[in-house]
Amino acid sequence: MIQIRDTVLSDDIFEKHFICNLAKCKGACCVEGDSGAPLEQEEFEQIKSILPEIWDDLSPRAQALIEEQGIAYTDYDGELVTSIVNGRECVFTYFDEDGTCKCSIEKAHREGRISVQKPISCHLYPIRLQKLSEFTALNYNRWLICKPAVKLGKHEGVKIYEFLREPLIRKFGEEWYNEVCEAAKLLE
Repeated sequence: MIQIRDTVLSDDIFEKHFICNLAKCKGACCVEGDSGAPLEQEEFEQIKSILPEIWDDLSPRAQALIEEQGIAYTDYDGELVTSIVNGRECVFTYFDEDGTCKCSIEKAHREGRISVQKPISCHLYPIRLQKLSEFTALNYNRWLICKPAVKLGKHEGVKIYEFLREPLIRKFGEEWYNEVCEAAKLLE
């Protein structure tokens, strides 16, 4: 583990390669799993506020579920997570013409319709955050469905921290990210 300020990063973040390969995985991380995407309370409030702007982008099943239980629930770990349709895909997903699962929040943000970005837990994947007493731990979450991402990352020579530059800066700031890059150089 490498400590940077009030975070600790697993060595894997500096050593392992990764580039999402949507052409191969088809966005399976938004469909598979046993609960929705973790949400921070602020994100929950932000998403509730922009729901009318993305409502028509959601599937009828997602709309019905949101009307019944809301955009999120507390899972078995006690975490606030996005609601999921039939125990599968996140309520904010849609499928493009190629059958790739994508995020309606991200789509609306990229189109400039909303200022809210997709949840940071989604943006940071395959890194998962864990709050500890004095630190936030950043860990690499290995998942078989991401095998194509690992292969592409190795082929391109891109490490996890490099691939996740934008969301890491979004969450922790540019100065913090620069310290991550310095730590990576020292580890080489």
